[in-house]
Amino acid sequence: MKTYIALLRGINVSGQKIIKMTDLKSMFEDLGFTSVLTYIQSGNVIFKNEEINSKEISAIIEQEILKKFGFEVSVLVLTKEELADIHDNNPYSEKLKTEKIDSKNMYFTLLSTMPNPQGVQELISNSYKPEEFIIKSNVIYFYAANSYGKTKLTNNFFEKKLKSAATTRNLKTIIKLLDLSNLI
Repeated sequence: MKTYIALLRGINVSGQKIIKMTDLKSMFEDLGFTSVLTYIQSGNVIFKNEEINSKEISAIIEQEILKKFGFEVSVLVLTKEELADIHDNNPYSEKLKTEKIDSKNMYFTLLSTMPNPQGVQELISNSYKPEEFIIKSNVIYFYAANSYGKTKLTNNFFEKKLKSAATTRNLKTIIKLLDLSNLI
């Protein structure tokens, strides 16, 4: 059995796409996933399953959410090891350790596909000061200097520029998901 983390995009935000975590957990168990844990209302699910392709699992979950709850939700599924690599390869790690940047303003925008190269070039050729970001593969390591609530570099912004579905989590959530994934 392999440990996976499912990140649902845009549920329980501003009264839209409401899914209770107990119902979400039950749905995952009905799909045959085991050791299911949910973390906070934004749609983070840790579970075990036979080792299969993460994209296949994403599609299964997306279809079941549509069937059970009646709306579409993008779901990104990563293995525990993939999420650990994303965390461990954070190019802002040294600045976080030395407190040159505030950890509560560190975000990870995870893309479902590789980003559009033209979009990447456009983004890196512009300045968005005081915001900072580094795109590595299908992850945007993003430091929202004035807080995520005030930035224009939102999940929707990156999706549009990079032509890839995305979901964003803060550093605290990434760490908690990794901790919880070690418990099951």
